[in-house]
Amino acid sequence: MAISQELPVEKLRFNCDETAFTFDTTETVPPLEVMIGQERAVKAVEFGLFTKNPGYNIFMSGLVGTGKITYAEAAVKKVASTQERPYDWCYVNNLESPGQPIALALPSGMGYIFKQDMQELIEDLKTDIPKVFSSEDYEQAKAGLVKQYQEQRAVMVEEFTQYAETQGISPQWSSTGFVGLPMMDGKTLAPEDFQQLAKEQRDAIEKNLFAVHEKGMEVVRRIQLLERATREELKQLDIKIGLFAAGHLIDELKEKYDGHKTVVDYLEAIKQDVSKNINEFKPQQEEDNNPLALLKRPVPDAKDKYNVNLLVDHRETKGAPVVVEINPTYYNLVGRAEYENHMGVVSTNYTMIKPGALHKANGGYLILNARDVLTNVGAWEALKRVLKTKKLQIENLGEQYGVLAMASLKPEPIPIDIKVVLIGNPNIYQLLYNYDEDFRKLFKAHADFDVVMENNAGNIQKLAGFISSTVSREKLKHFDKAAVARVVEYSSRLTGTQTKLTTRFNDVVELLCEADVWATMDNSQIVTAAHIKKTIEEKRYRANKYEDRLQEMFAEGHILIDTEGEKIGQVNGLAVLSVGEYMFGKPSRITANTYLGKSGVVNIERETKISGTSHTKGVLILSGYLGQKYAQKHPLTLTASLTFEQLYDGVDGDSASSTELYAILSSLAGLPIKQDIAVTGSVNQKGEIQPIGGATEKIEGFFSVCKLKGLTGRQGVMIPHQNVSNLALNDEVIEAVRQGKFHIYPVATIDQGIEVLTGTPAGDPNPDGTYPQDTVNARVSKKLKEYTDTLIKLAKASEDK
Repeated sequence: MAISQELPVEKLRFNCDETAFTFDTTETVPPLEVMIGQERAVKAVEFGLFTKNPGYNIFMSGLVGTGKITYAEAAVKKVASTQERPYDWCYVNNLESPGQPIALALPSGMGYIFKQDMQELIEDLKTDIPKVFSSEDYEQAKAGLVKQYQEQRAVMVEEFTQYAETQGISPQWSSTGFVGLPMMDGKTLAPEDFQQLAKEQRDAIEKNLFAVHEKGMEVVRRIQLLERATREELKQLDIKIGLFAAGHLIDELKEKYDGHKTVVDYLEAIKQDVSKNINEFKPQQEEDNNPLALLKRPVPDAKDKYNVNLLVDHRETKGAPVVVEINPTYYNLVGRAEYENHMGVVSTNYTMIKPGALHKANGGYLILNARDVLTNVGAWEALKRVLKTKKLQIENLGEQYGVLAMASLKPEPIPIDIKVVLIGNPNIYQLLYNYDEDFRKLFKAHADFDVVMENNAGNIQKLAGFISSTVSREKLKHFDKAAVARVVEYSSRLTGTQTKLTTRFNDVVELLCEADVWATMDNSQIVTAAHIKKTIEEKRYRANKYEDRLQEMFAEGHILIDTEGEKIGQVNGLAVLSVGEYMFGKPSRITANTYLGKSGVVNIERETKISGTSHTKGVLILSGYLGQKYAQKHPLTLTASLTFEQLYDGVDGDSASSTELYAILSSLAGLPIKQDIAVTGSVNQKGEIQPIGGATEKIEGFFSVCKLKGLTGRQGVMIPHQNVSNLALNDEVIEAVRQGKFHIYPVATIDQGIEVLTGTPAGDPNPDGTYPQDTVNARVSKKLKEYTDTLIKLAKASEDK
């Protein structure tokens, strides 16, 4: 079997051909107006926005930086601009039940007009009604009624007085009624004189007193009825005079809002309330200065109860409203009734009702961050309740979670017609979909944003347009076409494959902004490829502190690694470490010892409980491979111990399983492995090499160690052949490969890999299942057979004893 051929330089990274660009700088590139690489998600969003069926609210999922929020705003505003403006909403006082304010809907822009009209009406009521009550006509009419009352009362009193005197009784009137005193010879008798009279005279006088008292009570009742009737006449006079001043004002407004029944009904209620409380509009006498007045709770002006609380005003709205709520707390979503504190006493009224995002977006679209909604107490349940009932009720959150209920406003619910766009990551979507049954019914449109797009000419040109639009938006320097090509290559590296470009545009924007800074520091008018390279190097330098510390440990010999020579049962494996967003490769020495026994492959990491499940599975697969390949005619009699040297914090993943297998084969065959070649790749039970992640970082990590210890021209890395398209190596590694100082070997099978590592043919099986002499497989088979024969002899000797 031929030894695997190393990769040519052309396959080590995607190289963007800058000659394919027809521009010199992005100054002549039209800014991008569409979403790049998200065709599936865009179609889902468009469907969700245009469908009117219930429950088709939209959930946009994807990783951070894929442009979900930017696209959501742009897409929603585009659709909303073609739609009609929704109604304005007002809250007005419920004059019959002040604790239950009334919601009024008016065409967009008319809510503000209605509020202004009501303010003018209130001012007119404040001035016109007191004015008519100060007029001479009113005073004359009032004086006439009072005079009529006084005359009628005087007649009643006079008739009663005459009657009493005929009965020998003198009536003495007071504010509470009258007292009858006996008379004799035209003079009032004193109490002692009355007692000296004969019994017959006293009895006769007392009889007359009783009769006069009965008659007096009747007169008092008649006077009270007359007084009550006079007060009613005065009241009706006040109402007549008040409505004379205010009625036509209210009737004019009723005519103006004739097409809006709820407004007309409210105006009629005001008219009736004015007539009932006309005294509140009369000029009031000012109270004397009172030093305790500051402690008194302020009494609201009765006339202010006709004010309008304009909750939602769409005067300036173009099309349907689009609201992005960045802090979706319960109250910011559904609104609140605020309270006023005066001397420790809190109060509220309908004018203190404040709108929430759902009010403002009613008739349009509301964009929310799913995580923010879920982490705010009560917000998620309130949102679902509104979407299910299509009504928005302002309620105090404390009443729902508190022990005691407080007296509060109960505003009339407002009907809701809204499309909600939730933005979150795929994990949140899956959690809600699986554990919240309401979510499935309410968010039927799912737009899943991908983190990659196809690396083709069309998307490369669109990426150039994106760079142009970013330059314009962020006020950056323009990029020449070589710089654009380097950005495209950086975009490809972020995806981990040469066939894709990233759609995490936040990372691209970050690169563009930083490159602009370096161009400014370089006094350059445009951003060049050198500035892009500088940006990438500086970003790496700011993040690679721990990688440098690791390199120092290799240089000082604190971590043992060989990059030259040959060793039996020892291979350089490769792992990837990450610190935040920065990933780097870390070479590790993997060793294997094989000896006679029945324990099979012993994973030391597993035995010490620092092996993850994926790594443990990868090691167990090795036994399956060894048994299938070498134990078809005799049992697999083997003990092999495997370990990652100088590893103390755990290991997971199966990307080192092929490396571990090479170490075992080397130990069994007695063939040394080249220490200048590092290995990565997982293996299945059939001996096929499987792809792994982080191939680029692993190669660069081993190259750094080789460079540190000295490049010999024989060093390199062996990777799964499927990972060739994932390579995006840096310039330093590519230049070393070009000069023959470093090598990349793609392999498809264990046999190919062991040939690269040992320089010895692996050996294809003969028809009888044996392997050619002096091949790796023949040496392994021979060793395993020796183990089996030895074990059989030992067992037989034990039986003979």
